[in-house]
Amino acid sequence: MCLAIPGKIKSIESRMDGLVRMAKVQFGGITKEASLEMVPQAQEGDYVLVHVGVAISIVDEAEAQKSFEYLAEIGEIDELIEHTQL
Repeated sequence: MCLAIPGKIKSIESRMDGLVRMAKVQFGGITKEASLEMVPQAQEGDYVLVHVGVAISIVDEAEAQKSFEYLAEIGEIDELIEHTQL
């Protein structure tokens, strides 16, 4: 099963002379990098859904928290964050 995980953008940097935007995204206590190519309007502080290292949409904080609660209920959140490429 493939899931997108919500996380909060902590910082954004441009690479390759500004052609690529990458973000440090926080998922609970873990921070990973994600491409912002599919959500060019994303900014620091936004919540994004990340799937295989790519932010695929921007979500509001309430929706992100709801997703974390659902994943915690089924006991999947720790495994998803630690053992998959977000």
